[in-house]
Amino acid sequence: CFAPDYKTLYVISTGRGPGDVGPGGQRVVYAFDVQDKKVANQRLFSDMMLDGVKCGPDGMRADVYGNLWISSNAPLGYAGVLCFTPQGKLIGRIRLPEVCANLAFGGPKRDRLFMCASQSLYVLQLNTQGAAPG
Repeated sequence: CFAPDYKTLYVISTGRGPGDVGPGGQRVVYAFDVQDKKVANQRLFSDMMLDGVKCGPDGMRADVYGNLWISSNAPLGYAGVLCFTPQGKLIGRIRLPEVCANLAFGGPKRDRLFMCASQSLYVLQLNTQGAAPG
C-alpha cells in the first residue's frame, strides 16, 4: 500500500498460513521510503500488538490524510480494523464480531469502508476518503 504522495510504501509481513512449510512472516507492518522508483530505509511501522494481543494484519488501505486502515485477523474482541497515523500511532479501531480479512474504500466519494470478514461484508461511512487510485 502506498501513501497518497507515493513517497512511502507499507508492506505487511504476513504470518505462516495453513500448510506452509517455509518460514512465516512476523505479522507486522513495515514502511519503506520510495526514492527514484526504488525502496530504501526499511523500518517497523507497527508490531500490531494491542493490549498484549497480536492483531495479525491482512488487508491495508490508505486514506487521503495518509492514515492506514489495516484489517485484523485477531481473536474475537480484537478482530476488525485498526487505523494508524502515518507515524504509526493507533488512532482508531473498528471492532467486528468476526475476523476481517480485507478492506476497501468505495462509494461515489470513496468515504465508505467495506470490510470483508469471515462470513459477512460490513460497510461503514467515514469522515475521510480513501486515497485516490494512481
